[in-house]
Amino acid sequence: MALASLPKVVLGSFAFAVFWMMAVFPSVPFLPIGRTAGSLLSAVLMIVFHVISPDDAYASIDLPILGLLFSTMVVGGYLKNAGMFKHLGTLLAWKSQGGRDLLCRVCVVTALASALFTNDTCCVVLTEFVLELAAERNLPAKPFLLALASSANIGSSATPIGNPQNLVIAFNSKISFPRFLIGILPAMLAGMAVNMVMLLCMYWKDLEGVAPDADGKQMAVVEEGGRSPSVASLKSPHPFNGTMADDGNESMMEENLSTKHPWFMQCTEHRRKLFLKSFAYIVTVGMVVAYMAGLNMSWTAITTAIALVVVDFRDAEPCLVKVSYSLLVFFSGMFITVSGFNKTGLPGAIWNFMAPYSKVDSAGGISVLSVIILLLSNLASNVPTVLLMGNEVATAAALISPAAVTRSWLLLAWVSTVAGNLSLLGSAANLIVCEQARRAPRNAYELTFWNHLIFGVPSTLIVTAVGIPLIGKM
Repeated sequence: MALASLPKVVLGSFAFAVFWMMAVFPSVPFLPIGRTAGSLLSAVLMIVFHVISPDDAYASIDLPILGLLFSTMVVGGYLKNAGMFKHLGTLLAWKSQGGRDLLCRVCVVTALASALFTNDTCCVVLTEFVLELAAERNLPAKPFLLALASSANIGSSATPIGNPQNLVIAFNSKISFPRFLIGILPAMLAGMAVNMVMLLCMYWKDLEGVAPDADGKQMAVVEEGGRSPSVASLKSPHPFNGTMADDGNESMMEENLSTKHPWFMQCTEHRRKLFLKSFAYIVTVGMVVAYMAGLNMSWTAITTAIALVVVDFRDAEPCLVKVSYSLLVFFSGMFITVSGFNKTGLPGAIWNFMAPYSKVDSAGGISVLSVIILLLSNLASNVPTVLLMGNEVATAAALISPAAVTRSWLLLAWVSTVAGNLSLLGSAANLIVCEQARRAPRNAYELTFWNHLIFGVPSTLIVTAVGIPLIGKM
């Protein structure tokens, strides 16, 4: 795409700068309106400055991604109420040897789950649980939130259903699910291991002092700034009541599970609980199978969510109010802003200038291409980067060999996904973890842009470099 007129380039860049400023500093003294309102402000500026038309602005909002995000929040809520975290907690805490061992388990479980359930889904479901898990053991929240977000991004790179940009790549490249998995899995596993080691090295001392003492009590770890995190027992959520209570309070659980539907009234309490739990697990597994079969991800997730709502046989409002609508609004504004920025022609100009030096048949060319993808993925978001560069990169690779075309698509998937770890704004998963942690009813934690950047930059550069030689080798 050629550069737009000078006024359009300047005004579009200014609107995009406003978006970045409000996202990085959501409470700036002269405009303390927050990230969500800042995203809408930059979108409105794109329209007011005539960088993008109102019709194009509406068209740029990616409804499938918003639908997927909304429905996974709903599904995550029902899975939480169905007691999934109780079993996951048992897996993570089983014979745990302390904070370092627990951090490794969070990395591994999150990365593997993200490949099947998408990184956004895992972050929606696991953020509050990880906060509970850390608080129960008097551990600092930051290393575990970073482990969750970064591992979710790395793990999601392995499959076409791991994240939206991989879905776009699989559709445009016609690469099959098995070929995609085999081509990226070695890099994903290596990247997961490297990321885990870096977390341990950076936060080694912060994870000390959590082993039980002689009386069976756990020693407290002081957070930055001298704060000691609150201690909260990890209690199993009761099925479909959306609250946390002690296991011994059976009468409260039975009261919350009761329903006036005739079928339920004829069943024992145990059967009602078992049915609701089993249905939540079964339809979630069915959702994953549908993903692997190539069905539309967004409508598959929406169908799963509405199936859970209907079978629950109760007013869904208590579950729906837990959806982070401000996050959905934030993404809507971001889509408009990014689309307007792309219309200035600046992202395309960067590619046109660097394309001759970005051939995938040499180490130098791959390095230059990776740097371009990293920069654009963080400036214009990974999905627009894939849409912008995919066909261009594949066309250039076709001049080399058919195998180079497949490897170029897989390289684009790997680098654009791992690029999401560079900064807090690099991927939806990072923002979900940040917002979910900030809004958590208990053990809330503010993961700042700079806290993430300090770990994200070295992790992204090293993990990307480690994975590139392994792409497409199997």
